[in-house]
Amino acid sequence: MKWWLLCMGLLMTNAHAEMTEQQRAVHVLNRLAFGPRPGDIASVMSMGVSRYIDAQLDPDSILLPTEYRQRLDALTAQTVPTEDLIQALRPDKQADAEARKQQRTELIKQVAEHDAQLRLVQALYSPRQLQEVMVDFWFNHFNVFANKGLDRVLVEDYERNAIRPYALGHFRDLLGATAKHPAMLFYLDNWQSVGAGTELFRPLAKAGKSSGLNENYAREVMELHTLGVDGGYTQQDVTELARMLTGWTFYPRNLGQRDDGFQFNARVHDNGDKQWLGYHVASQGEREGEFALDVLAASPVTARHISYELAQYFVSDTPPPALVDKLTRRFLDTHGDITQVLRSLFDSHEFWDVSNVGSKFKTPYQYVLSAVRATGDDVSNIRPIMGTLSQLGMPLYGYLTPNGYKNTADAWENPEAITQRINFATALATGHLPLNREPDMGKPAPMPEIDAGDLLSTLGVSISAQTRATVMSTATDRLRAAMVLGSPDFMQH
Repeated sequence: MKWWLLCMGLLMTNAHAEMTEQQRAVHVLNRLAFGPRPGDIASVMSMGVSRYIDAQLDPDSILLPTEYRQRLDALTAQTVPTEDLIQALRPDKQADAEARKQQRTELIKQVAEHDAQLRLVQALYSPRQLQEVMVDFWFNHFNVFANKGLDRVLVEDYERNAIRPYALGHFRDLLGATAKHPAMLFYLDNWQSVGAGTELFRPLAKAGKSSGLNENYAREVMELHTLGVDGGYTQQDVTELARMLTGWTFYPRNLGQRDDGFQFNARVHDNGDKQWLGYHVASQGEREGEFALDVLAASPVTARHISYELAQYFVSDTPPPALVDKLTRRFLDTHGDITQVLRSLFDSHEFWDVSNVGSKFKTPYQYVLSAVRATGDDVSNIRPIMGTLSQLGMPLYGYLTPNGYKNTADAWENPEAITQRINFATALATGHLPLNREPDMGKPAPMPEIDAGDLLSTLGVSISAQTRATVMSTATDRLRAAMVLGSPDFMQH
């Protein structure tokens, strides 16, 4: 308890110094990556901070280590085909109901663990760290909840095929990929939206049945994905966009087959004229939805909304207006080229302003990943990480509503959360997290305790001289590493 109080005291007295070259290296490793692994700071300083940023913005230029690539290939090979998963979840009237339920429960559990392992292995060990950071950013921006029906078995495919390939591409492509993926169509119910006047329109049908117009996706694509909550649209625009998107659907029975994924069903499309955001939209079938996404992706309001979110994620909880203006112009000039917008952000004065360095409070995801990376541990059992993320209020793929997890301090910084982080830090540093045990293989081999000197060397100047002195003078040898990982310095980035 005594050292916990010291950590809390340090939180109130942390200060920043002028930036050195090592501080610049630490800053990019904390913001463009999930924190340094052993040797990373020296490596970035050796190649130069500018070259490191250039490489991260061009992830294909970074070679993947053979051992990492083989591990990723092995995990990918274990992915169960979507059609098999859908078949397994389908009710079977011939089978014993209770046994079938248990089989489905076990399958969903296995899929969730496999999906989490794929995400975490890449986030922890990929040298293409900015790509992993942007996967985290965009997944929250285009959030789907993994515990809703079919999304239990669609989330991994959604991240792999709709988010990851476009994380550093053009925003319009990313918007289109997420809009058409079955995970999003199912999560926000557009797959069941039926236009008035069509043969399947039944406005008084029971809830959950294909019946009438559903506005959920139309509302969220404007409020969260593009224009923002104050984006200047009206409820009438939501309704009209929902009409334009009728027929955008998928057929669960066809998933995994040749014609899997997105389908346009002309039988349920509303063929009437629409008035949307000042445009008169004549009947064009599927093209109406594409037109809407074109307009939304090219809107200056969307450019500002996305620029604000990027500046908030990478620079400050309250982004400088001048930086948002600059990124907005870059977004519009490059037609939503995310890499070019990020390049402007990383070149900006605001990104390097000492008042913004170390100023962001890590989300639970960033905190746990950065702690594991800093120790250099080789993780073969991700269950303790998944459990910790749940305890800290950020279960992977587990945010219920479409707005996704926040990345600002007001969402995560409170005494209870700090206590839980310190408990995690203590377990990790003292070798009490069985990260090296294959699941279900019995009692784990003891994890080595983390050496505080090695840890401080890995983290470099991100741990202040004041914190270092406090740790080395007051903690026992066994708890020094825990105190570093539980310090206010480490909770910030």
